[in-house]
Parts: sequence; C-alpha cells; structure tokens
Amino acid sequence: MSDQTRRRSSMRTAVVWQVLREALDRRAEAAGRDVLDVLDTGGGTGNLAVPIARLGHRVTVVDPSPDALAALERRAAEAGVTDLVRALQGDTHDLFDVVEPDAADVVLCHGVLEVVDDPAADLGRIVRALRAGGTLSLLAANRTGAVLARALAGHFDQARDLLVDPEGRYGPADPLPRRFTVADLTALVAKAGLAAGPVHAIRVFADLVPGVLVDDPGSFDALLDLERAAAEQPEYRALATQLHLLAGKPAA
Repeated sequence: MSDQTRRRSSMRTAVVWQVLREALDRRAEAAGRDVLDVLDTGGGTGNLAVPIARLGHRVTVVDPSPDALAALERRAAEAGVTDLVRALQGDTHDLFDVVEPDAADVVLCHGVLEVVDDPAADLGRIVRALRAGGTLSLLAANRTGAVLARALAGHFDQARDLLVDPEGRYGPADPLPRRFTVADLTALVAKAGLAAGPVHAIRVFADLVPGVLVDDPGSFDALLDLERAAAEQPEYRALATQLHLLAGKPAA
C-alpha cells in the first residue's frame, strides 16, 4: 500500500476508530471482562476488525464477498491475530444462518444500511445479535452532506434530486441505493429497541477540500485534527459525508 493510499484510508477511519475504541473500553469495563465478542457486519477486508483484534478482542466478520474475506484472513495473519478473527460468508438478511443471537457485546454496522433491501428489518436482525447491555456502532452515508458535495461539484440538478428524493439519491447513476439524516438513523435505532447515544460527524472537510491537501503529509495532521474537533460539534453533522451513531441495548 502506498503512503498516499494509507493516508487516505487513515483519514476515512481515524475519527470512527477513536470513538469506537473508547466505546469498546467502556463496554469491557461494564461487562467486567477484558475480552469482548465483536461482530462486524459487512466488515470486508478488516479495516476495523483487525485493529479491534489487536486490542485482544474476538472478532467475527460477516461479509458476502469471498474475496474480501480472503483479504481479511491475510491481513489478520500479517497482524498475528488469526486466532482472534473469524471470517464468515453471509449477509444481514440471513445473519443467523452463520452466527447466533445474543452472542456479541459490540456489533459494527458500517456502510450496510445504505445497500440492503429493508434497513429496518436488517437492523432488527443485527440488534438481535447483541447481548443485553451491548453496544451498536452504526455508520451510514449522510444525505445532507451529499447534497452539499454535489452542489459544490457543480452538479446542481443532482443536488436538487438528492434534496427531494425519498431515499436520498440523485438518480440512476447514483451508486448508493439510499442515504440517511440524523433523524432517520435515530428513528431506526429506536424502532429496533436501542437507546441512541452520541452522533459524530465523519469526514466533514476531507471530501470537500482539494485531494492534494489530503495527500500532503504537511497538511494531513492539521486536517485530521480539524476532523476530530468537528466530529464532536452537532452543527457540523449536516456537512459530513457520513454519520456515526452509538446506541445501546437495554440491560436485562
């Protein structure tokens, strides 16, 4: 992997990783265990699964792509955490064909609800995989941020379509079936029986500034610090490419 690719990947995941790591620590303390069982739905090649395993937690990744899972296994082997990472082919629609209900302390649902046929039903199944008192980490594409990005790129018709389309799409060429607002996500987790926690703005500036600034080592750290600061400010959620929400399952 080139330094440029590594920097771009880090910019995409750094804020989510910081929030998630703190959530894992809180969940471990509440559970009274150093080792948690983590389920990563749609976890692909292990961008988060492997770092979580490096912390000593057991991670199960469920993904429909055999190629992604093969890459995950290679990454886990390179990191020396093969014994802590389990790769299973499947999807959220048939989740319990490959995992057991009530088996995870933490579930990651990142970039999943945008592409499934029925987000509410799939999220309901994901929540069933959580133990009582468990934590959901939900990451999804932000509708309002996409409107801004299309407008700034000069695609004003697409921006307007995004603004009014019920699913938050800009037309047949849009690669995503849907996008969400903060209200959409909080309503979904409430319907699934979870208590919504903090919402973080992800990639507020990184996808709006010229790419050369993301690639420049001299500006990278300052941009990342800015992203971390903006993530905590509710007024910047509307600008973000993605929204990250933590939610908790009631204790038994």
